[in-house]
Amino acid sequence: MNLNQITISSLDVEKSTTFYKVLGLNLIVDALPRYVRLACPDGESTFSIHSVEELPNGNKITLYFEVNNLSKTVSELKEKGITFNSEITEQPWLWTDIHLNDPDGHQIIIYHAGKNRKNPPWRIN
Repeated sequence: MNLNQITISSLDVEKSTTFYKVLGLNLIVDALPRYVRLACPDGESTFSIHSVEELPNGNKITLYFEVNNLSKTVSELKEKGITFNSEITEQPWLWTDIHLNDPDGHQIIIYHAGKNRKNPPWRIN
């Protein structure tokens, strides 16, 4: 089984599309103002945004985007006006990450885990 895509809800699909394009995703389906689909620059996963009148209450989705060079990516995104909620942090689970939110409040974690993403030292065989 392979994860094909994730879809999130948005009050303003156009604004969210601009945000995710700044993060580096590529627009592949444009049905604004109700729907878009974007492709991740690495791998085969896609990401879509659909319009809603009201965002769901409670916990929102957390999106994880892995990059090879976290410091470089963060510097480039800051230059493009992206604001982060944290500093780059080395986590006890051997990932290095930074947190931010998209225009609808969905939590995003940009991280680098390398081999530890699927094969941490405590992995069950």
